[in-house]
Amino acid sequence: MKFKIIIYSLFLIIVSGCARQRNLVYFSDLSNKDGRSGMISGNGESRILKNDVLSLTVKTSSEATNALYASNSSSINASGVYEKEGYRVNELGMINLPLLGEVKIGGLTLAEAEFAVTAALKKNTVKGDVMVNIKFMNFRITVIGEVNHPSTFSVQNEKITLLEALGMAGDMTAYGKRENVLLIREVDGERVLARVNLNHKEALNSPYFYLRQNDVIYVEPDKAKSVEYSNSSRTMPLVVATISAVAVLATALLNR
Repeated sequence: MKFKIIIYSLFLIIVSGCARQRNLVYFSDLSNKDGRSGMISGNGESRILKNDVLSLTVKTSSEATNALYASNSSSINASGVYEKEGYRVNELGMINLPLLGEVKIGGLTLAEAEFAVTAALKKNTVKGDVMVNIKFMNFRITVIGEVNHPSTFSVQNEKITLLEALGMAGDMTAYGKRENVLLIREVDGERVLARVNLNHKEALNSPYFYLRQNDVIYVEPDKAKSVEYSNSSRTMPLVVATISAVAVLATALLNR
């Protein structure tokens, strides 16, 4: 009878130690086939989207015009630092500029937008040479998951690749799944999900290899980390020690 009680107790200890593994994967129900492809041009040029904030400078032969554009988008922030607010693209893809009013630049590349603003200035207000420079002020990307320094990064160069973003985040940890990197992007109000296999050279030709503003990159952990951080792995030393103690006790009782 005592032997049966010991065996039953041993069985309960083993079962309690084999707890279900934690699921460390974000969006784990997302199929590898979900999402869309071909949403970005092969040369990696980002296009201006609604709610983008742009820095815009103008150089002409008119000092008054230059000063107007230089001062129109400047302010002092909460920390007392002088900075430019920029020009925000509205829901219709329009930007409101001094002297010109609304100019449609939504959906254009920066170079195309510079051409459009230059043409509008020459047509309406400025004579002679005009130089327009437009840059993104809200080009940010977020890298999370199995990387060494997950964070949101501001990008000065509007052309950045997936590999460069991972480099900014300190590269993947040993647990990161190189073959299944998830990219989250919003296109025309729709959330697009895509997976990139960085173990294959075809990733260099992926439409998602070049990033857009506000892209989110998520690196999933592999199964090894799930096992390491599961309840069963954390309690296994205690289980082994308990089993050993029970085995010694059982041996002592049976030898009486």
